[in-house]
Amino acid sequence: MIHHFSLAARDPGRVAGVLAEVIGGQVFDFSPFPGSRIVVADDGHGTAIEVYPLGLELAPGTGSDPVHGIDNPGPSDFTATHAALSVALDEVALLEIAHREGWRAVVCARTAEFRVVEFWLENRVMLEFLTPEMARDYLRAIAPDNFERARREA
Repeated sequence: MIHHFSLAARDPGRVAGVLAEVIGGQVFDFSPFPGSRIVVADDGHGTAIEVYPLGLELAPGTGSDPVHGIDNPGPSDFTATHAALSVALDEVALLEIAHREGWRAVVCARTAEFRVVEFWLENRVMLEFLTPEMARDYLRAIAPDNFERARREA
């Protein structure tokens, strides 16, 4: 189970606010890294999304020192990092939120077995949102026996 993940945004406050709306969470300042926010969902699983300012990168400490932030003055707008999240909202609500924000969102088939809503935060970071129906299909498709069969048939 994934309990939290992080991503970078040009406007961490705005992105965190939209994510809180989508996952049913609350936004808090995230003090380890100035300008960061954290969205915490009241879902009993400790689900949280940390939203850092674009350009803040995490680097390992030396020896037994913990992670620390470094500033990259020339970060790329895009990243290969993404996540799929089950949400309570339906497709229409997700598409309306993205439209309101001026962000790309589109329903896509990932395989013949399941679909996702590609939701592009700031038109640069993709999250895959799964409505309750999409999540049921995803869970069935990603089960190891089904996944292996689909891989062999591809």
